[in-house]
Amino acid sequence: MKKEFAVVGLGRFGGSICKTLSDQGMEVLAIDTDEEKVNEYASVASHAVVGDSTDEGVLKSLGIRNFDHVIVAIGDNIQASILTTLILKELGVKKITVKAQNDYHAKVLSKIGANFIVHPERDMGRRIANSMISNSVLDYLELSDEHSIVELVASKKMAGNTLIDLDIRAKYGINIVAIKRSQDIIVSPQASESIKQGDILIVIGADVNINRFENKFADM
Repeated sequence: MKKEFAVVGLGRFGGSICKTLSDQGMEVLAIDTDEEKVNEYASVASHAVVGDSTDEGVLKSLGIRNFDHVIVAIGDNIQASILTTLILKELGVKKITVKAQNDYHAKVLSKIGANFIVHPERDMGRRIANSMISNSVLDYLELSDEHSIVELVASKKMAGNTLIDLDIRAKYGINIVAIKRSQDIIVSPQASESIKQGDILIVIGADVNINRFENKFADM
C-alpha cells in the first residue's frame, strides 16, 4: 500500500519534500496558509489545502492522525512550528518530522516529541524524502534526475541468496557495488557472495529500477 504523507508549509524545503514524495508515487496532502503556494502545488500533491496548522480543528477536519508521516516544514515562524508539532503529537500522529531553524528550536522540538528533526542547511530535502519512503533506505545520493546511489538494508527475503541467485543486474538493471557487513565492507562483491539479513547494500542505478528492486524484496 502507498504511504500517506502530509506536508505542512510549502516553502523551498517543504515544496521539495512534497514534489519528491509525489514523484515517487506517494499520497501527499500539502497544507499552507498562503493560497498562492497551495495553488502552485495543487497539481503536484494528491490534495492541497489552505489551512492554519496551529488550529487543532483544522487538522482534525483533515484527518491528520490517519497519515503515516507528517512533515512540518514551516518557514521562519518558530512559534507556529512548535505549536503545530505539539498538536500533531496530541492528536496521535505516528511519525512527525520537523524542520528546525536553529539548535534551540531543535531542542524544544525534541522535548515535545518530534520523531525526526532536520536542518535544511545540512540536509537536502530530496535526500530526506527518499529515506522516509522506506524503512530499508539508509542513505541516498542523487547522481542525476533519474539515477542514484542508495544504501539499502538487506531484508529477510534477500537473506541466504547469492548475488547470482538474485540476478539483480539482469532482472532490475541495477548494480550492487559494495556490501557493508558489521565493520567490514566488501567492494565489488563476487556473484557467489551470499547476502545476510541486515547487510547494507550499496546500490547504483536508475531510480525506477531501484524502487522496483526494493519493493520486490521488502519485508511485509
